[in-house]
Amino acid sequence: MPRAHTKYVCQQCGGQFPTGYGRCPSCDSWNSLVETIERPATVRSGLSRIVVSDSAATKLASVESIGYRRMSLPLEEFNRVLGGGIVPGSLVLLGGDPGIGKSTLLLQVGNLAAEECGPVLYATGEESPEQVKLRADRLSCISKNLFILAETDVDVIADVAAQMKPALVIVDSIQTMRTAELESAAGTVGQVRESASRFARLAKGQGIATFLVGHVTKDGSIAGPKVLEHMVDTVLYLEGERFHAYRLLRSVKNRFGATNEVGVFDMQESGLAEVLNPSAVFLAEREEHSSGSVVTVALEGSRPLLVELQALVTPTHFGLPRRTTAGIDLNRLLLLTAVLTKRAGLPLGSQDVFVNVAGGMRLDEPAADLATTIAIASSLSDTAVPEFAVMGEVGLGGEVRTITRLRDRVVEANKLGFSRCIVPKRSVRELPEALLACVVGVATVREALDVTGCSRSSMGV
Repeated sequence: MPRAHTKYVCQQCGGQFPTGYGRCPSCDSWNSLVETIERPATVRSGLSRIVVSDSAATKLASVESIGYRRMSLPLEEFNRVLGGGIVPGSLVLLGGDPGIGKSTLLLQVGNLAAEECGPVLYATGEESPEQVKLRADRLSCISKNLFILAETDVDVIADVAAQMKPALVIVDSIQTMRTAELESAAGTVGQVRESASRFARLAKGQGIATFLVGHVTKDGSIAGPKVLEHMVDTVLYLEGERFHAYRLLRSVKNRFGATNEVGVFDMQESGLAEVLNPSAVFLAEREEHSSGSVVTVALEGSRPLLVELQALVTPTHFGLPRRTTAGIDLNRLLLLTAVLTKRAGLPLGSQDVFVNVAGGMRLDEPAADLATTIAIASSLSDTAVPEFAVMGEVGLGGEVRTITRLRDRVVEANKLGFSRCIVPKRSVRELPEALLACVVGVATVREALDVTGCSRSSMGV
């Protein structure tokens, strides 16, 4: 049998070369050649291929539905993000900034899985067993069924896992893994792709759930080829600010559950502790009757969360006013300040505007627009906003547009003691009669400012 050999394939034009170059000789693109294993064909060219198969097309309606037998761990926030638990044979990729807590979280998960489900293999290519033991001692999580393997050869790890048949394999990290069939160093595009492919075969062929830790680049995406995220079943990101205690575990892809689910954890000395009521935590340090502070209800996956939006408006001392954000998109703030100036008549052209989402949260959905505008107007007028939970999208015409899942947002606000909510007027009809007394519908930004006492007339302008 002929042996497999490597070649370099350009990711831009598809050209193939026996050796690597900095620039592709065919299309002149830089750093596009990736080392790839070329396996010999089993059928020689020039011979016709005879196909004998018992396969036949089946009506989709006649296919029997099956459920996934999940491994549920005593860590509910982790189960929530995965859709209810770990699916045997699934391949999960966990990414996050350096030092955010990826290894800490997976060591806790590995220990819990070892206690509840059976043996767990923790393969580390970045740390020695002694270093992992130090972290395990600090976390007080050392199960008798938790095994460690300090190895970077993906074939050795797959062989050990095939012999052990553990319930879970954790690989920390995929960028340190390599196969001897490729000559390139660990972490290159070819090595990462080939290593992930072999772990995928291990997971699917042996029915072993496998977690891969992935490094991230400067822009926050997982390092390596983009195909890495397509090869796995689930992609998780561990997010948070280094100087905040809270971490968000976010699912951006999940073949076995809903995407964009979020689990909230508190980074403590003994590890990551789950936060069962994140809304209460994010509002714990909020000062009542403070100008520029507004509470909104944001959707993170299927979960509504109450978060505090803070705004500070001060006269500018330079030619151009500043616009600074933390937790929301800067372009969104520029749009909202323009709407407040044009549609509500607020004099923001000579004011610096600073907006912050308390607790290190990041809000991407437009349902936080109305709360942002009210917070800015409240700070400008130095008027405290009554205890309202505010939610709604703002259009360029100053209209307040409808948002999704309003009922769930209002119910969550009521649980946390907010008996009144400012919502889009067009969405009120979607609410049941029991909640109508809890909401105030507004059609425009001007109406919302009048309800909260932050309108231009209240400023004496």
